[in-house]
Amino acid sequence: MPSGKTHDAITFLSAAPILGLAWLGSGAFSDAAVIAIAFVFGGLMFGPDLDTKSVQYSRWGVFRVFWFPYKGFFKHRSRWSHGLVFGTLFRVIYFAGAITVFTFLIAFIIATYSNRQIPQFFEFVNAWDAFGDIARENLGPNIFYFVFAGLWLGAASHTFTDMAGSYIKTGRISEFL
Repeated sequence: MPSGKTHDAITFLSAAPILGLAWLGSGAFSDAAVIAIAFVFGGLMFGPDLDTKSVQYSRWGVFRVFWFPYKGFFKHRSRWSHGLVFGTLFRVIYFAGAITVFTFLIAFIIATYSNRQIPQFFEFVNAWDAFGDIARENLGPNIFYFVFAGLWLGAASHTFTDMAGSYIKTGRISEFL
């Protein structure tokens, strides 16, 4: 299988063509830039190898603790982590959930030690809604679609590279689909 350095090189070499194609497709440089930045982030930090001890996993530094449960839950190179259809979607949902749980734990600790009321679940839902509203208002109504497209493309470049390596080695690629 390709090394982390190979995946990184493919990500960097693909960033400019992704920017150009996204600009051509969207007609707006700012939208294309969001896609390209999310592509690079997806390739370097948010890709399929977060399910194992990898370069991507290590780059999270102290925050890799967020990915520890993910590593334990998904089998490496399964269709749920490396899959083109569900891989990125599961990572986005997982990460949003992990951030929510982490934020709740911090709020719980603060409330407990300062004798304040513990935040209710609906307050976290309202906070995510407010975050979405602010992002769409300041960055455009399609910002989350563009970010997801970039993350998906970054992960897909990784998966396609793994598929090619797997096919060369074994003649199979079905585990990725």
